[in-house]
Amino acid sequence: MTDAPADLIITGCTVLVHDDQERIGFEEDAAIVVRDGVVESVTTAAEVEQRPGIDRIDARGQVAMPGLVNCHTHAPMVTLRGVAEDLPTEEWFNDVVWPIESNLTEKDVELGARLACAEMIRGGVTCFADHYFSMDAVAAVVEECGIRAHLGEAYFSSQGPRGREKSLEFALRHRGGAGGRITTTLAPHAPYTVDDADLAATAELARAHGLPVHLHASENRDQAETSLARHGVTPIEVLQRTGILDTDVLIAHGSGILDRDLPVLASADGRTAVATAPRGYLKFAWPTTTPVRALHDIGVPVGLATDGAASNNSLDVWESMALTALIQKSTTGDPRWLTSRQALHHATLQSARAVGQGDTLGRIEPGRRADIILVDLTGPHTQPVHDLAATLVHSARSSDVRTTIVDGRILMRDRELLTIDVPAVVGELGERMPALLDRSHGKRIQDYDT
Repeated sequence: MTDAPADLIITGCTVLVHDDQERIGFEEDAAIVVRDGVVESVTTAAEVEQRPGIDRIDARGQVAMPGLVNCHTHAPMVTLRGVAEDLPTEEWFNDVVWPIESNLTEKDVELGARLACAEMIRGGVTCFADHYFSMDAVAAVVEECGIRAHLGEAYFSSQGPRGREKSLEFALRHRGGAGGRITTTLAPHAPYTVDDADLAATAELARAHGLPVHLHASENRDQAETSLARHGVTPIEVLQRTGILDTDVLIAHGSGILDRDLPVLASADGRTAVATAPRGYLKFAWPTTTPVRALHDIGVPVGLATDGAASNNSLDVWESMALTALIQKSTTGDPRWLTSRQALHHATLQSARAVGQGDTLGRIEPGRRADIILVDLTGPHTQPVHDLAATLVHSARSSDVRTTIVDGRILMRDRELLTIDVPAVVGELGERMPALLDRSHGKRIQDYDT
């Protein structure tokens, strides 16, 4: 410990901690000392009373939590929030979203990413995994606004070899960017839009360059059943035979994962994780959800996600946490699963693992990156507190996040965003909407046929 002032001291809070068995607990009347973007110590409020700090936050009545991770989204799609409502999946893609996306410019992507980052910072998200196009623009926004991100340039086989090459070039160019806040991944779209040869080539590139892979697979039961009928294998088995499961892979959604897929995932050579975004599955009336309990039983971490706001209408990971807990109770017929503490584990350490950062994020403890949120529990909807974990999961909401910190830098303080001018972004987006929403050209970037 040095005598120099700490960069930041947060005092008087209750800190969410993990024990050596990764069980969730809480330390009351605590303090967090931050130096050089890292948690230096978690101690008592009394111990830091006289400790010098460049900045101090009095967090009485608040809970300090690891920042939330949005494990799968398409941040720039906030520009399409609400334009494709009450539609089946196929019509949603083919009639609205993919025609509009053929109009996307890099400026649209930049503005969408800026608005999305503002929404996520205000909701306590400190890191997001993004899978989209024109990702140089997203990386620039991440660098500027201070959030952390796991980024991949998406591609389809219909783009030819250049799509795969661009995905690799992006990943290598931005790996370790924004002072280490950006990690990168290869990003084939899905087994139904990327053929086996491209998936196999992606797996080889991932191994050669030490990169992970982030893609959609077995998003819903229809995709799994169609793949079986057409090819005799499930989408997860496609990932196995093409070598994707020999890499570190993040699978988006997985609500179509079948019982036959579980041993395949369990025996994968790479680090495998699944991201669940339950609100979208409810909106699309998909008959099944991500099999969180079955994945837990084979040791596959499930991170929380929102998907893009075009399908989810929101980038609220807090809501994803509550919905995951509730839907798991309903689908398993067991009110004891997921418990509030289990839900908080998914929201913190499991989500950090899903994006490959389980050793540096997801816990508030010495040596971890100082990605911290402060949650105000003094409101009438969160009082009285009999069970703090239940209050956080089922009573608190994202608007109760008062302060968001990434790498020790305060991005929102007392609900005031410090790094993004939201009115300016909204105004500029509004001017661009007519051109973006025009579907009279009859084009689309891809066909959804599963």
